[in-house]
Amino acid sequence: MKIYMLNPPYFDGFCRSARWAAKSRGRVQRHPDWMLIAAAYLEKGGHEVRFTDGAALNMSRDQIRHELEEFRPDMVVCHTTTPSIYNDISYARLAKDIRGSQTVLIGAHVSAEPDDTFAHADGAVDVIVRGEYDLPLRQLADGVPRDRVAGISYLQGGRIVHNPAGLPVDINELPTPAWHFIQPEWYPDLGKRMPFLTLISARGCYGRCTFCRDMSLISGRVVRCREAGLVVDEIESDYRLFPRIREIMFETDTFTASPKHCRDVCEEILRRRLKVTWSCNARVDMPLDLLPLMKRAGCRMLMVGFEFGTQQQLDSVHKDVTIEQSRGFAQAAHRLGFVLHGCFMIGAPGETHQSAAATIEFAKSLPLDTMQASGICVYPGTEMYRWAKENGYLVPKDWTEWVDRNGEQVTLLNYPQLSKQEMDHYINLALRQFYLRPRQMLSMLISMRDLGDLRRKFHGLRSFIDSVFRRQEDISHVR
Repeated sequence: MKIYMLNPPYFDGFCRSARWAAKSRGRVQRHPDWMLIAAAYLEKGGHEVRFTDGAALNMSRDQIRHELEEFRPDMVVCHTTTPSIYNDISYARLAKDIRGSQTVLIGAHVSAEPDDTFAHADGAVDVIVRGEYDLPLRQLADGVPRDRVAGISYLQGGRIVHNPAGLPVDINELPTPAWHFIQPEWYPDLGKRMPFLTLISARGCYGRCTFCRDMSLISGRVVRCREAGLVVDEIESDYRLFPRIREIMFETDTFTASPKHCRDVCEEILRRRLKVTWSCNARVDMPLDLLPLMKRAGCRMLMVGFEFGTQQQLDSVHKDVTIEQSRGFAQAAHRLGFVLHGCFMIGAPGETHQSAAATIEFAKSLPLDTMQASGICVYPGTEMYRWAKENGYLVPKDWTEWVDRNGEQVTLLNYPQLSKQEMDHYINLALRQFYLRPRQMLSMLISMRDLGDLRRKFHGLRSFIDSVFRRQEDISHVR
């Protein structure tokens, strides 16, 4: 079967593969690694696949139309997000109009809202895959009858049929991503050593965070790890395919969620005597005795969800960590020479002026190299979304309002004690107060080692000015 996989364009710079689908403040573009794993799985099954990252390349509708007319696919698979869902449906309709292809939507949004999606699609969408989509897509391509494919929803005789969910896929049976469809340079990220590739070494996370979209809807609450040998095989394969890459980013939901997996991968890297640089997502409750091993194995940077600066706010989202753990982790990692990137949010249940200010002060007190701040993500299908909607705190009335008119991240909540505009004020205040400290600016200058670092810093400065100061003008009336 001929299968066209599309990461549809939306706004210029829109990043749909990240945990917050939007034009990010850092102007980041993230690799479509999950889709490319599925593409490789389809190719492994003997199918002819074409993948187009319309989002990363900011492609026009006419360009996508031309590709559909030229490739003439039997099945078209479109990735979806909450703010872009109507746009994504329109590309399924385009494929249906041009070729009459079987149209399939994937992603967290349609997993949470299949009925609403079918209603808006009005016949343009044939199938929705809920949750992980590797195996269902392969079965659909192989011609397995829809009523025998677990985890899908589809139209039959004018009504919607929801098949029961299937068992999670054995990720050791999945191939490495079909990187031949992309170029690493398409994906800028000022925090990484560019160009770089991402790597998914495990799926799932044990965390109970109420705002987490992908754990609730895609990968699940159980950690499933690839064998360490396969993970390091992929690292070696990535460097053979793209010798120019400077780093591997473990985009595993939380690379340290399984200490054994983390240890096994590090030891395998060392056993093979690989000289590689990598970074990963980590939680502050990881065993700190793993940090020296990770450092020896080439880990450069840790991306950490500190989230909030008060225990009350951490508890309100079931983060299940303490302020003391966060501080102890940051200090231990800093002593070992890791680059630390901290992720923070404003808008937890019960957030106040005082707690928002405390988060900013907490971020400034930690030995962080970089940080990001945003309003708390509230996506359909999460516990946080249900709570906000039931209590009337949700601002958007339409899916497109999950971003602003420029496609950028936007605060989604409005509390009696802290308004949406006031949350925006604290987000911008956090970024300005963190980055405009003389000590922080000097540290970032000293950390530059080569021309690549200079380019990253320039990209970051331009993004910072474009996002923070322009947005500050919009909320300058807030005190």
